[in-house]
Amino acid sequence: MNKIVGIGEILWDVFPERKVLGGAPANFAYHASQFGLEGYAVSAIGKDLLGKEILDSLADKGLNYLINSIDYPTGTVKVTLNNAGVPEYEICENVAWDNIPFTQQMEELASNCKAVCFGSLAQRKKVSRHTILRFLELTPKDAYRIFDINLRQHFYSKEIIHESLLHCNVLKINDDEVIEIAGLFNLKGLPEQDICRHFQKEYNLDIVVETKGAIGSYVLTPDETSYIDTPKVHVADTVGAGDSFTGTFVAALLYGEPIRSAHQLAVEVSAYVCTQHGAMPKLPDAFVELFKK
Repeated sequence: MNKIVGIGEILWDVFPERKVLGGAPANFAYHASQFGLEGYAVSAIGKDLLGKEILDSLADKGLNYLINSIDYPTGTVKVTLNNAGVPEYEICENVAWDNIPFTQQMEELASNCKAVCFGSLAQRKKVSRHTILRFLELTPKDAYRIFDINLRQHFYSKEIIHESLLHCNVLKINDDEVIEIAGLFNLKGLPEQDICRHFQKEYNLDIVVETKGAIGSYVLTPDETSYIDTPKVHVADTVGAGDSFTGTFVAALLYGEPIRSAHQLAVEVSAYVCTQHGAMPKLPDAFVELFKK
């Protein structure tokens, strides 16, 4: 079975009235796993109740994991939603996922995975950054290495983005992030598509995915451009919608779907996730049975 990995932060998204399991890499792995792939969350938790609750929640969701319990607190993020259901984050520092140790089990998983998704946030501290980059270097040449840039607060730099782009072959980015990194790389004023194409060419990327929230999304390869409007839905919150897009898109590619078909399915799944609360809702059977034989 195809092994799919999300490596980086795992945490509790703490809303005013509840807490929900989150962290972009874990969200990605969970959504890919719903399509019958062998998803793994790779991270670290504290030796505390919140950490135990994370493992219990992953077990309930049927998601595999390589998660070390270490002497730092389990990560939490304070989440507030604006009137459109779009989240704003306040991310705690010096937590377990900042200090993910590299292990022999990770080495074995890296050498056997078909796709791995990582971001910039979990690279804000040296320990986790080293672990993530080492994991990427051990993946097979034909694996999808997805850099979901995921800029949060001040936890990124040009150096981290550049190094990550050198280690990936797929870039996932949203329209706000395109403008932000254009400033970092002296590309301000260029149209968004030109900026995306610049990074695709400069870093020899196989695929660039740009999502534009309620407007639509682009998937760019060296030979084609796919654009699809975002369906109009009643939004509960958009937490995890981008991760569900990426997980679905990669799952469809691994099942042999062409770019356009994979893009369409990713759009439909992420629109559904926007109608649900939290980052990891269970998908309807109509989606998850698509690739069953």
